[in-house]
Formats: sequence, C-alpha cells, structure tokens
Amino acid sequence: MKVVILAGGFGTRISEESQFKPKPMVELGGMPILWHIMKLYSHYGYNEFVICAGYKQHVIKEYFADYFIHTSDITYDFTQGNNVMTVHHNESEPWKVTVVDTGLNTMTGGRVKRVKEYIGNEPFMLTYGDGVSDINITKLVGSHMVSGKMVTMSAYNAGQRYGVLDINSENQITEFREKTQGDGNMINIGFMVCQPEFLDYIEGDDTVLEKEPLERVAKEGQLMAFKHDGFWQCMDTVREKEQLEKMWASHNAPWKVWND
Repeated sequence: MKVVILAGGFGTRISEESQFKPKPMVELGGMPILWHIMKLYSHYGYNEFVICAGYKQHVIKEYFADYFIHTSDITYDFTQGNNVMTVHHNESEPWKVTVVDTGLNTMTGGRVKRVKEYIGNEPFMLTYGDGVSDINITKLVGSHMVSGKMVTMSAYNAGQRYGVLDINSENQITEFREKTQGDGNMINIGFMVCQPEFLDYIEGDDTVLEKEPLERVAKEGQLMAFKHDGFWQCMDTVREKEQLEKMWASHNAPWKVWND
C-alpha cells in the first residue's frame, strides 16, 4: 500500500522558514519533518511514498536525489585521472519515493487527484506533510479493512482550532465540517486510508479535499473514524516548531517510534 503525502502548500503561518523551502522540508533535529513522517510509516513496513509537491518542489526533489550520498560513507578516488566513487557504508531507508509536481496553486484534493496514475487501482494511505504522531499505522489499516468503508480518517481531541468530526457509537463519521463556536469534538489529523474509488469524488485542481469530497463521503456513510489517543502535533507556527525541537533534543519525542 502506497503512502501519499500532501507537501505542496505555501506554509504561510511559518513563513520565517517556508520562504526558503516547503513547510514539509522545515527541519526538526536536523531532518525535515517530512522525513519524520516517512520514518513512522516505514517503521510499520510501508516504504513506498508518493509526495504531492508544489511550492518550491525542486527542494524536495533535490533532497531525495542526494539522500543516498548524504547517508553514506564514501571514498572519492581521483588518483587515476577520473572520479571513482566507493560506498563503504549506507544508512538510507529502503524507500521508493515518487515526487510529483502537482502545481503551485492546486488545492489539497486536486493534488491527490493529480497523482492518481502513481497510486494505481488499489487502497492507499494519505496524510499531511506537517504533523507528527505516534499513531499505530498497523491498527489504522486493520481498522479500515474491517470497516469496509471508503475512507478511514484518524480522529484526535486537540482543542478548537481545526475542522471537527461528529462520530456515532459505531465509529462512523456522520458529519465532517468546519468547527463552530463551542465545539469540543475530535478533529481530523490526517493519517487516512482510502479506497481507490475515493479519487472519483475529487473534481480537479480547485477541489479542497476537506470540503466536497470528504463531506460527501461522510453523508453517504462511507467515512469512518480511527480514534487516536496518543501524541499528535502539527507544525503550523515557529512556536510549534520550537516545542517539537525541544522534545527531540531532550530525547522525549513521542513520535519517534523507530529505532536508530
């Protein structure tokens, strides 16, 4: 099962960093937050990624183009008049990464629609490129398979900032909507599992994933919740970045579920 990661936005709320690079490439502990997200999925055995790039997409492509070299010990031998490169030790992950330029101003749904050819006719995972979590991906996928629904969305109680989910006793999401005054409901944190048919609910570049497609799926009774009670934090602001940096530096980063 492939993992699709939305990584094309402008990141205007963390412009101090994103003026130079896409927000998913802003670093935590010396590594892009995108890398942290991919390490989570890789820990659970999912190593094939489709990155929906846009704003400064070349930065993401260049990062992965050099990734093998950056994680290797290498000897460059120029003594014979040419360049012979010998790799002695490599610590790169067994990843297959497809980086797709999904357009500068394309909306979230449109970005997913644009990578359809790389997903194929099979279930896929989908998440945002700006949030870290210790969510159990194996249990998430298992929950989706058991439900038989079109989309399973991870739900988390994180306060009042985000769009909210109305969830019934069977963990079915009955309504997906923007928050209103006084809402205390669980929120969408990404980490979704989708059937390929979900792509048919996305019209084109102007489609916002969190609007028509997910709202329609919810109304049809095809949107399920996977409740996550552990850790989750997005990185929208410099303050949030600094909080995550402190956790990482103190070796108290709950999202680091993998071994070094």
